[in-house]
Order: sequence, then structure tokens, then C-alpha cells
Amino acid sequence: MRRVDTEKSIRQIVRSTVEAYAIVFETRHISEVNNPNGTINMKIHNVFISALGEEIQYYTSLVRSLDSSMGNMLEKMAINIAKLFYDVKTSVEGKLYPEQTAKIAELLEGYKNRKNSLKPLISHYDELKNIKSNSDVIIKTHISDYYLFDKETNRHYLIELKIGGDLDNKKARSEKEALFEQYAILANSLDKDAKIECYFATAYNRFGEDKEWKQTRVLQFFSKDELLIGKDFWNFICCSNRGYEIVIDEYKKSAYLINNALENNFINNVLFESYNNILKKIV
Repeated sequence: MRRVDTEKSIRQIVRSTVEAYAIVFETRHISEVNNPNGTINMKIHNVFISALGEEIQYYTSLVRSLDSSMGNMLEKMAINIAKLFYDVKTSVEGKLYPEQTAKIAELLEGYKNRKNSLKPLISHYDELKNIKSNSDVIIKTHISDYYLFDKETNRHYLIELKIGGDLDNKKARSEKEALFEQYAILANSLDKDAKIECYFATAYNRFGEDKEWKQTRVLQFFSKDELLIGKDFWNFICCSNRGYEIVIDEYKKSAYLINNALENNFINNVLFESYNNILKKIV
């Protein structure tokens, strides 16, 4: 039985993560108002955006900064929640056989070639696991978004998380290659009967929650059994079929902190620029 008050602990992590993010976001951007190399000031030189007006110029810069930094915030949030239930690591290290590398390349090329009937299957991981080799091995460390171990079920999980999952062909292929290599390295270091599961995950469903995930590039390299999309990802990380509901509910309660940070940044940046324009006219 889980030894944590699941809902209370999850809510606390979500709330504290959003609070910390809002403070850092606001403090960093306001402190860089008069710094030409600051985050916002380095994003305002798009002449096609600036031609639309000062407010639009700064607003779009703020939103772009928000979009990129929020992804890091959500990843951190998910990792901290996962630590409530799993042993969490961010890399795997061990042997990778040349024959496994060759098999990975063969599978990926098969997925890529639309004339080939090869479709991604969970069983393809077993093909890597069952490769025996007498060749010289490569000792490799592979960074993982999430390597989770559940002591209660004795299962290992490898997860590649892309916040929105908007991948082109090259990125989809590289994500699957990363999972294949991590799986092979881990399988080589564990008992032959060890249970390892691999997933491609997103923090939200870009097609709308509860809608079918239809991104062709992803499905070209991943079977549907490998997907943890939006709700499924948060439920998995939270070890609860209410995980997504809890995370989103608490996030919405704390979202005003990010709105306040955005508003304060917008006001400070625009007023600063307006003040400079007035000074220029006076001078």
C-alpha cells in the first residue's frame, strides 16, 4: 500500500512548483528590463512583430518566454510527483552491443520507409533484449527523461516526455532511437526476467483531452501501446486514475500567480520602454 497521502502530497507539489516558477519568472524578467541581453530584450528584434506596436512586441516576447520556460516547470513538477511513488533516475548506464545498435537502425529504417509493412510493436523491444553477442561492447551512459523503478511491482519504466508532442519526422525517429538504446542498456544490466516498459509521453493532448491522438509522425515510430498522452501520463506518474484531475485542479487554483507575474512583467517592460521614448523626445 502506498505510504503517502496521495492527493494532499500531489497538490502540495503542484502548488509549490507553480509558486516558485511565478516568483522566478517575474523576478528574472523585471530585473532584466534595462539589460540589452535580457530574456525579453533578446526576443524583441523581430521587425515584423515590432511593426505591430510596442505592446504587441513585448506581449509576444513574454508569451514566447513563458512557453519555453513552462515546459521545464512541468517536467520538474512531474519528476517531483513521481518521486512520491518511484525510485527516479535521469540516466541509464551500461553495455550496448553493436548487434543491438544495428538492430535498432534496422527497425527505425523499417518504420521510416512507407513502402515497408513494418509497424512499431512492443515486441520489437524483446528482439533487442534477446540479442546475444560475443562482440566488444560499448559502455554507454544515456540521458533519460524518466527512468522509474516501482519497488512494489518490481517494474522498470523508461519515459521520453515531450510537453506537447509536436514532433517532425526527425525528432520522432530520434525519440524512438533514444528509448530503444535505453531499453537495450537497461536490459543488458538486469536479470533476463526483469520487466521493462517504455513510453512516449506528453503533458497534454494537443488535439484536446480525451480526443484521439492522431499525429502521424509519432505513430509512424510508436505503437499506441507506447503512448501516455495528457491524462494518461499524469495518471501514470501519480499512480492514480484521478492523477490528471488532481494536478489540473490544483494548477488552476494556482495559475493566478503566473498571470500576476505576466502582468507585472508586461507593465514594467512597456512602461520602461515608453519612459525611454519620452526621454529621447525630450533630449
